[in-house]
Amino acid sequence: MFEVAVAIIVFIALLLLGVPVAFSVIAGTVVGLFAIGSLPMEALALQSFGGATDYSMLAIPFFILTADLLFSGRLGAQVIGLATRVVGRFRGGVGMTSVLTNAVFAGVSGSAVADATGLGKVMIPWTKKLGYPARYAAAVNASSSVLGVIIPPSIPMILFSAASGASVAAVFNAGLIPGIVMAAALMFGCWFLAFKNNYPRVRAKLTMKKLLIDLLIATPAIFIPVILIRVFLFTGTATVTEVSILAAVYALLIRTTMYRDLTWKSFMRSVTESAASTAVVMVLIMFSAALSWLLTIQEAPQKLASALLSQTDSTALIILFIVIILIITGMFLDMAPAILLLTPVLLPLASAIGMGTVQLGILMVCTLAMGLYTPPVGTTLYISAGIGRVGINKVTRELLLFYVLIIAFVLIIAYAPGLMLIPTS
Repeated sequence: MFEVAVAIIVFIALLLLGVPVAFSVIAGTVVGLFAIGSLPMEALALQSFGGATDYSMLAIPFFILTADLLFSGRLGAQVIGLATRVVGRFRGGVGMTSVLTNAVFAGVSGSAVADATGLGKVMIPWTKKLGYPARYAAAVNASSSVLGVIIPPSIPMILFSAASGASVAAVFNAGLIPGIVMAAALMFGCWFLAFKNNYPRVRAKLTMKKLLIDLLIATPAIFIPVILIRVFLFTGTATVTEVSILAAVYALLIRTTMYRDLTWKSFMRSVTESAASTAVVMVLIMFSAALSWLLTIQEAPQKLASALLSQTDSTALIILFIVIILIITGMFLDMAPAILLLTPVLLPLASAIGMGTVQLGILMVCTLAMGLYTPPVGTTLYISAGIGRVGINKVTRELLLFYVLIIAFVLIIAYAPGLMLIPTS
């Protein structure tokens, strides 16, 4: 355990000094291996590349490309228009529109950062223009964009499945109801804040004709999670990688045949940006796999589980301990490295108390997602505050209600997964 402690100390120290996460991880791993002394460095390279060779990892670039192709076209504006007509008349309807739009595109992108950036550039200025304060617009966008990692397809869920050996289809299926419940909780938060502060309403006229037109135009985005994922993936007709390729081809055909707004220049931009985003994720996967290997050969997860179980036999306390670890980790690490690092550590502990692998995966994704809009390293928080040109402190204060709602949501997943239809075995 001494070698593992040295590796983690080096990793945390470099992280605090501002070294990028991936390089902090690999530096800590190298130092840990030197401390062991009996393992060749060639093994480190093999383990790093081994972490990136899982077949399901091929789904990541195609889901990112699908999101970019659809975000950059007319479809985004049409989905926003549809959401506005449905909930815009209510108090806090502008915030609810942002939540609904993120929920729809969550079934496309699988990435909270993509949603926070792509939709934030549209939703935040529009919300401010309608008389809502910038802090409200940024807070809603920062929190609702994490639906992109909870409602399938979800890149963090793919990473968890690769790290734990769980079925991608099973984890995706279990994430659907929690995603819907989380969206409902965020919409309640939008309404409560708007009601409390007497924010204005949007006069969006709802007629059956306009609603049907909006639905017709927005249907292509809805087809991806409903048809491609629910039918092809969950029936076993196609693997998650094959579904991701079908989704990308589908998005390309929609842009070229239905909307006819895809130019060669915009297509190449989407491909280039998707490749860059994929490269960042894959480097994290490779280096995190090396550290996970170090933890495994030193039996750190098993020792942690044994130490904790020897201190208490209360399942409730151990579950609370897992939740606290996830909340704190999410505040400092992005989701990809957090999942890849914590899954081998928490999996033996979860097994010891009878928590199913799929439940652990959903708990990890939903709890770590909160870290995306929590200081000090909240990615969607900083993106949204930057777009809204408002201070982080103001946005964080506006987020307090959302923190309370999501913590309650996480505790339900932890202690009463049956209410979310999450399998417990």
